[in-house]
Amino acid sequence: MAKIIAGKGSSKYEIHIVGEKFPKSLINQNIGKKSKVLIVTDSGVPKKHINKIKDAITNKTIKVLTLNQGEKSKSFTSFKKITNKLFDLNFDRSDCLIAAGGGVVGDITGFCAATFLRGIKYIQVPTTLLAQVDSSVGGKTAINVEQGKNLIGSFYNPDFVLISSGFLKTLSKEEYESGLGEVLKYAFIGNKELKNIIEKNSEKIVQRNEKILQLIIEESIKTKSKIVTKDERENGIRAILNFGHTFGHAIEAYNDYQNITHGAAITLGMIIAAKISLFEGHIKEYQLDNIINMTESLGLITDHKKYKYSHLKKYIRSDKKVMDGKLNLILIDKNLNAFRTSNFNNKNIIKALA
Repeated sequence: MAKIIAGKGSSKYEIHIVGEKFPKSLINQNIGKKSKVLIVTDSGVPKKHINKIKDAITNKTIKVLTLNQGEKSKSFTSFKKITNKLFDLNFDRSDCLIAAGGGVVGDITGFCAATFLRGIKYIQVPTTLLAQVDSSVGGKTAINVEQGKNLIGSFYNPDFVLISSGFLKTLSKEEYESGLGEVLKYAFIGNKELKNIIEKNSEKIVQRNEKILQLIIEESIKTKSKIVTKDERENGIRAILNFGHTFGHAIEAYNDYQNITHGAAITLGMIIAAKISLFEGHIKEYQLDNIINMTESLGLITDHKKYKYSHLKKYIRSDKKVMDGKLNLILIDKNLNAFRTSNFNNKNIIKALA
């Protein structure tokens, strides 16, 4: 079992990484004995996972609210559904929300926790690899709107994060590979230990070897927690966590958030950003080849040719990283360290998407 600390001051919280065995003491120490609990999940999460969480909670005043599976549930409609349920249950600030699911569930539950009564306690129990290594850590909460993804939200840290690699056994191949895209991100933006683990164990990762899984989860979270603790509100270094996201989010929006997973879109976005890094002279061609080969060694798709600049332009230009009318990109240098810049030739975006 590994424990990682994120946040600072009053917003500090623990992240525990465990195997299949679910430690009851950990989750109960973060829930008051008389607190009401609402578990928010979605229709894609196996009921046995929800039952495992319920069984681990000593307090039996537990209700479950199930959203439809998919990105479209991260909406004003779901926000209203959850907050109405909290009012029906007479929730107050001593009560607790639990997000049990993937990134959609975590983001919408966190947003409800941040805004209901101006802030109530919530716990993240992510059940997908993507949520475990990325969205459950860092306090970003959000919903999607017509204009784009995650444009309405807040920064609000969970009180506790409990990650069990045992949940990953039931993930579909598509969802598992979606999470691997975010794992690769940490290797591409400076975690050399993670990069080494992936290069030496790609086959074991594909096979979901539990020991290796816990290692890559831990290394991913070490990188993310270090960055988000330094920059809780994305005013500086935290921006590098968006490597590939400008283009990945544009691909998702172009697809109306259907027929492609978040991780698959981000994977393509990282390849596009790496190509721009090459065209801008920041990395060498062999480094781009290495990024593509590592990605493909995990069975992930790197071919983005069906997405043209004309398809993605309007979504790229409405990205959250546009400041003072200028688009900021996250690129990588020859040491595979990520950096934010608005100083680039727009023709290289067009070239990368040619």
